[in-house]
Amino acid sequence: MKRIFFLLALPALLMASTLLPDELPIGSVIPSPDVKMEDIGGKKYSFNDVKKKNGLLVIFSCNTCPWVIKNESVADAAYNYALSKNVGVIIVNSNEAQREGDDSKERMQEYAKKLKFNWPYVIDENAAMANQFGAKVTPECYLFDKNMKLVYHGAITDNPKTPEESSRDHLKVAIDEMVGGKTVTMNKSKAMGCTIKRKS
Repeated sequence: MKRIFFLLALPALLMASTLLPDELPIGSVIPSPDVKMEDIGGKKYSFNDVKKKNGLLVIFSCNTCPWVIKNESVADAAYNYALSKNVGVIIVNSNEAQREGDDSKERMQEYAKKLKFNWPYVIDENAAMANQFGAKVTPECYLFDKNMKLVYHGAITDNPKTPEESSRDHLKVAIDEMVGGKTVTMNKSKAMGCTIKRKS
């Protein structure tokens, strides 16, 4: 009986996997750099609006994912570190299926206030940016250099599951190497988190 159920479910599982967007390759130019997205304060930002002299850090995140919450401390340190290195920071919320609930604009405002966000926190309507980036989970980081080319994609540290036990700050190392004019030695890592809640 279990075998029959699995065989019946297999086409649906395969269809779901093929519907996920392709991952943005390292070296790619940032998608849609001038498209404006509304942040929690009502102002609209594009990636070009937020980038700084040394580049831009884009993070797909949300309000209630346990992975986001357990990584709040290392995330705050990494994002502020990026700003200190003249790298812009923007957090993108693509959870369109939860826009009337946990990821509503009001809940986003509450979350940003609680964590004292020092960067735009924007709404990704219809998960358009997540689809162009191929983002799948929260939190998931994309670091772009001064030419807006992707140099790092993945997790904040080497231990998203237990961040306090991390031995390597992937994002900080990538920022240092990029700002220093070096090739990012580890340009990809596995982002672990909750799946982005796209509308079906």
